[in-house]
Amino acid sequence: MHDNPDPDAIASGWAIGTIIEEKLGLGVRLVAGGAIVRAENRHMVDLLAPPVQLVINIDIPDNAAAVLVDCGLDADNQLLTRDGIEPVAVIDHHLTDQAPREIPFVDVRPDVAASATIAASYLREQSIEPGPKLATALTYAMRTETRGCEFRYSVLDHEMLVWLTRRAEPELLAEIESAPLEREYYADLAAALRATEIYHRTGYCLLPRAAGPEIVGEIADLLIRCKEVECVLCAALCDDDVVISARTEFQGMNAARLLRKTLAELGHCGGHRHRAGGKIAKVKQEPQIVADLCNELRRRWLAACGIESDERSAPLLIDDTCPPE
Repeated sequence: MHDNPDPDAIASGWAIGTIIEEKLGLGVRLVAGGAIVRAENRHMVDLLAPPVQLVINIDIPDNAAAVLVDCGLDADNQLLTRDGIEPVAVIDHHLTDQAPREIPFVDVRPDVAASATIAASYLREQSIEPGPKLATALTYAMRTETRGCEFRYSVLDHEMLVWLTRRAEPELLAEIESAPLEREYYADLAAALRATEIYHRTGYCLLPRAAGPEIVGEIADLLIRCKEVECVLCAALCDDDVVISARTEFQGMNAARLLRKTLAELGHCGGHRHRAGGKIAKVKQEPQIVADLCNELRRRWLAACGIESDERSAPLLIDDTCPPE
């Protein structure tokens, strides 16, 4: 899976692993780099217990095959190509700029809402019952990928949602979606809203420090709903890393490509047309280094979005309080 695996990566990988185990009788490791960051995603893992392993690097034995799930070969936010490992299969729904390579099995369908749709169709095709927990994971993955109407449901998406919903546990879905949040989360939320700047329909938010990385994607999701915003980048320093999320609403923009331009030779990233995420790892904790990096990140993002360097920003929050007469 890609780094910091989301529900779609986790559920899709779990389903593909289940097929391999049941049909081929082979052992499977479901691995990714980074961490599981959102509260809902962590709660999903706690409740459903998918066999996920988070690792720093990976060594593929000679008698093993690697399958890349919910991530393309051109994305640099995954372990395989960073470690120079060639997969035997790629199963994904993201757009890609890379020409097809000679890989034994490639199933990349940007017209479907989620990799979970593809993986679920494999289960149905092979007459494998997913069980309530895997069905719940796949259903939740599809719900998260289609949140905000980013995708039009394909015929296959509709079919798989019906097929999975009959097998999923609605109580578990509800519990995942109402995951408990730490008190520090709300402090980060308030700070992020105050820190957000608008540059001609482009949003930018950077937190010098956040208690947890999950706030970054959630603020980006919130800001892109603003009527005056067509694209947004949100970033925060979490431990020694700068965690970044980008969102686009305007049809002519591509979040993954914008973030790739922004992070060129700075960090790694991946994502969709409307959603992307990335990270700048191991930032030295020196005030001037952090400040310079923040300024460079802002400059690169605005340049990628076509914003002039002298464009003045406006705060997201408008102070409409009036002093007493």
